[in-house]
Amino acid sequence: MQAQATQSLRLSQDQSLQAHATALLRISLGVMALAHGLLKVFVFTVPGTVGYFESIGLPGFIAYLTILAEVGGGLALLLGVYTRWISLALIPVLLGAAWVHAGNGWVFSNPGGGWEYPVFWAVTLLVQAGLGSGSLVLSRRFA
Repeated sequence: MQAQATQSLRLSQDQSLQAHATALLRISLGVMALAHGLLKVFVFTVPGTVGYFESIGLPGFIAYLTILAEVGGGLALLLGVYTRWISLALIPVLLGAAWVHAGNGWVFSNPGGGWEYPVFWAVTLLVQAGLGSGSLVLSRRFA
């Protein structure tokens, strides 16, 4: 009887630890997405970001969608709102970033940044979509 209670307690602790680890990943991804979106707004500026997107052959409106995805998606991940869907929705943004950096080689520390970081980030978003929200969410109803 005591062994069963101990095993049940261990399982509960493992589930709690997993929920917190999942939340840590979600919050980290949210902070990174939000930081990249705000970088485009406040440092590069929206017109500067649009100009950059156009300079690499993309339509300017894609810059607006990217900023919206990064800022809105980052906030949603931070709050744990629709985590699976938001994570999946952000993957094309990161694959687009990988495409932009593909000509610079693999390592992101290369001049112009390589494709390593955005691809890794896309994979972590896929993992987050599989894991869900974890703990520390705004509401379980929207998780």
